[in-house]
Amino acid sequence: MKNPTPKLRNVRRVHAIRLNQPMRFLLPFLLCCLTALAAERPASAKATADKPNIVWIVSEDNAAEYLKLYDPHGAEMPNVEKLAERGLVFDHAFSNAPVCSVARSTLITGCYAPRIGAQFHRRMAKVPMPEGLRMFPAYLRDAGYHCTNNSKEDYNLEKAADVWDQSNGKATWRKRKPGQPFFHVRNFGTTHEGGLHFNPKKVDASKLPALEDSATAPYLPDTKLSKLTREYYLQRHRQLDQQIGALLGELEKDGLLEDTIIFYYGDHGGVLPRSKGYAYESGLHVPLVVTVPEKWKHLFPAAKGERVGGFVSFIDFGPTMLKLAGVEVPEGMDGTAFLGEGVTAADLAKRDTAFGYADRFDEKYDPVRTFRRGRFKYMRSYQPFNPDLANNQYRYKMALYREWRELHEAGKLDPALDQFFRPRAPEALYDLENDPHELNNLAGDPAHRDTLLAMRKGLTAWVKGMPDLSFYPECHLIETAWGNPVAFGRKHQDEIAALVDTADLALLPFAEAEPKLKAALQSGDPWQRYWGLVVCSSFGEQVAGWREAITRLAKDDHHNLVRLRAAECLAILGSDDAAALLTDCLRKADTPAEAVLVLNTMTMLHDGPAALDFPAAREAVGGRFKKVPGGLIGNHLGHLAPK
Repeated sequence: MKNPTPKLRNVRRVHAIRLNQPMRFLLPFLLCCLTALAAERPASAKATADKPNIVWIVSEDNAAEYLKLYDPHGAEMPNVEKLAERGLVFDHAFSNAPVCSVARSTLITGCYAPRIGAQFHRRMAKVPMPEGLRMFPAYLRDAGYHCTNNSKEDYNLEKAADVWDQSNGKATWRKRKPGQPFFHVRNFGTTHEGGLHFNPKKVDASKLPALEDSATAPYLPDTKLSKLTREYYLQRHRQLDQQIGALLGELEKDGLLEDTIIFYYGDHGGVLPRSKGYAYESGLHVPLVVTVPEKWKHLFPAAKGERVGGFVSFIDFGPTMLKLAGVEVPEGMDGTAFLGEGVTAADLAKRDTAFGYADRFDEKYDPVRTFRRGRFKYMRSYQPFNPDLANNQYRYKMALYREWRELHEAGKLDPALDQFFRPRAPEALYDLENDPHELNNLAGDPAHRDTLLAMRKGLTAWVKGMPDLSFYPECHLIETAWGNPVAFGRKHQDEIAALVDTADLALLPFAEAEPKLKAALQSGDPWQRYWGLVVCSSFGEQVAGWREAITRLAKDDHHNLVRLRAAECLAILGSDDAAALLTDCLRKADTPAEAVLVLNTMTMLHDGPAALDFPAAREAVGGRFKKVPGGLIGNHLGHLAPK
C-alpha cells in the first residue's frame, strides 16, 4: 500500500519496536483493529487518490455565440468566466446534432447516432445499445465511481439499469460512500427554447437595457421583435449563470471545488430561428469550458487560462471521461479522448474535423450532413427542395418565427433573408473565417473547386463508412433494423453505399447524371427508385421530359413510398394530379412512421411555391394511429386543415 492512512502507519510502528511483555498480550487486539480498519474502507477508497471527481454543468439550447466568452455581443456570465480562468476554453466544440435527444444519445454512447439508429427526434421507438457496448457511466461505476444525473436523459436508446446510481431531480454526489470519486451531471433548462414562447406584448422592454444596440444575426430580420427576442434570451443566460454560481457554491461548501474537474457546455446550439434543429454553426457550435484543478493538471495538455483551437465533438466526451478516470475506452465508440493521461498539446492541435447530422426534428424530416475541416464547412442537403421554413408546430410557437414568415408572405424580405423560405442547393461550401453566418455558398466558385471536391469526398467516405442508416426511410428501419441497428448497417453496408451514390447524382450536371438516374428509376430495388425520384425532385424542371415515366411510378409502383416520391416530384413539376396521388399514399400508409413521412411531404408542398391543399388528409389518416408521440401526425393535420 503506497499511501497508508495515519492510523495504519501507527499500527506499522508497533511492529518496528521491541515489544515488551505487556505489549505482546495486546498484539492480537491490535491485529484485530488492523483487520477492522481495512474492512471499513470502502471498496473505492484506493481510487480516491488517483481518480478525479468530474461534474458536468449542461445548459440547454445554447450556442457559443450567446456567451461574451465567445462573442463580444454575448451575455456576461461571471461564474462561467471564472471557470474559464481556472481552466480551458475550447473554441471549436461541437454537438454532432442540433437537437436534444440525438445530441444526448451521441453523448451517452460516444457513437454517431445515424450509425446506431438514434438519429430521429422525437423517437417513435427506442433502439438497443450496440452489442458489447454500454453507456459510458456504467464503465465509471465499474471503476468505483458514484454516478448521478440531475436530471434530463432524453436518450433514443434503451437504458440498462447499470448506468446511474441515481437519475432524477434529487440526484446528488452527496450520497456516495466516504472518499468515493463521483461523476455528476447537472442540467439547467433556463435557456431552453420553450423560454422564448412568450407574448412580446407582455415583456417589459425597459428591463432589457441593451435592446437598441442588440446585434441581430444577418440572416434574421432586423426588427424590434428580433432584438427583443435576442436580449430576452441573453437575460436568461444571466439567470443561468446565477444558477451555475449556486451549484459551484455547493461544491465549495463540501470542500470539493479544488478537487473536481468541471465541464460546462451547451447540449447543442440554438435557439433563435435557423439554429436549433438546423445543421448550421448556430445549431452545432457549443460553448465548452473545462477547469484544471492543480491536483489533476497532469491530465491536461494545456495550462489553465488557455484557449484551445483543436476540434472536439460530442462523440469524444464519453471516451474523454473514461480516459480522465483511467478507464480503458471500449471498442465500438466512435470518439477519441481529448483530455487525460498521454493526450498532448500536439494531439489537440491536430484535431481539425467535425461531422454533423440532422434527420427528423419532431414532425419535420430534412436529412442533412455536414463536414467541417478547419475554416471550411461542407453541407450536404439530401432533400434540397425542402426549404428551411418547413413547418414545425413547436418551432412556430416563437413569435419571431411567426414574424419572419409573415414578412416573407408579405414580400418584405430581401433575397438573403428570403432564402430561408426557398429551396436550397444540394451542397454548400462555407468559409467560416470570412462568412461565420454561412450566407455565401462557395460551391459554385471555381477558386474553391479543389476544396469543394475534397470536402465532398470526405463527407461521402464518412457517410458510407459509418454506414449511415438514414438512407433507408425511418419506417423501414423501425420494421427491419431496430432489433440490432449496428448489425443491420454492417449487413447492408454495400447497399447503403450504392444508395449514397444514387443520391449524389444530384451533385452532377443533369446531362452527366441522366444515364445513371434513368437506371435507378428502372431498378428492381425500391430504395434505388426511391432515391432516384428524390434526385429528380432536386433537378426540378430539368426532368420535365420524364413526366410520363414518373407518373407511371406514382400510380403503379408496388411500393407506397416510391409512389410518394414520384407524386412529390410531379407536384414540384406542377402536376394537377399530385395532391390526389399524395392523399392516396397517406390513405395506404401502414404505420405511423410512414404516415408522418407522407404528411411531411404534404406540409412542404402546402407551404412552398406549389401551395397545394389536401382537404382529405384527415379523412385519409382516420383513426388508425392514435398513440403517436409528440404530435407527429396531429401537428401536420392541424397545419394542413382548410382555413
